[in-house]
Amino acid sequence: MDLTRYTGPKVFGRAYEIMLTRDTHAPGSVDRELVANAVRLCDDTADYLYGASTRLKVPDLKGSRPELESLLASLNDANDEREEPLAAIVEFTRGLGANAEQNLDRMKVGGTEEEIIQRGSDWCADVARVACVLCQVAGYPSRLVYLFNLDQAYSGHVIIEAFRDKKWGALDSSTGVVYTTAEGEPASVWTLMNSPSLIEAHRVDARACYTTVGQFRAGGIANYFCWERHKHDYTVSGLNDYYYSILEMSNKGWPGGLRWLHGEDKEETEQAAAQRL
Repeated sequence: MDLTRYTGPKVFGRAYEIMLTRDTHAPGSVDRELVANAVRLCDDTADYLYGASTRLKVPDLKGSRPELESLLASLNDANDEREEPLAAIVEFTRGLGANAEQNLDRMKVGGTEEEIIQRGSDWCADVARVACVLCQVAGYPSRLVYLFNLDQAYSGHVIIEAFRDKKWGALDSSTGVVYTTAEGEPASVWTLMNSPSLIEAHRVDARACYTTVGQFRAGGIANYFCWERHKHDYTVSGLNDYYYSILEMSNKGWPGGLRWLHGEDKEETEQAAAQRL
């Protein structure tokens, strides 16, 4: 399948293309690479993305990530035996924000998964990458999912999908929400996108802040295999001016309402107006 027309930031509209290509992660870093290779999930790509797109067998990783293996062992020891291992992983990653740096001048993003865990982070892309790798080290195929509410400015979020019980299931690594069907089976992002009531059914408490129908309006999937880490750049970076301005406004509570700050939607609006003429 030729995925060119479905791949990369451009497929989410001009405003989000600008936002994603101005990512504060270092140019050439793994996080930039993942966004550039994300395939939009839609009717045309769903069969492929839930078919042959992701390797369903994780190689033997024993001894390759000792710090992460030790962490997984401690999670297994600490959690109730009735708790699903994947739920324990995203509950752990949900807690990475507790000690995250909030000062914008000192905030860091990117790096190896071990570095992200050590410094703490509430940056959803970093947290999702940690969860993805922990799932793989635990033996579960997993991948990153980028979600966008295209009707709102700066409303992107990153979660993961993990393969278990012969099904892909969505897990929010930032909030700990594990998406399942009414029967308790894993619910994929595609299932959720086509079942708005199922999304709303998971809004059980305040932490499910990204569990909204709007947030699942558009999505893209990217493969990230931790056994290929030698291929990637894990440079750590600070906030660039673009993202600094966005977070600075967020810290102020968005006076005047959530909106595109830098005219990202201007070209899109002008194109729409031209089409109406």
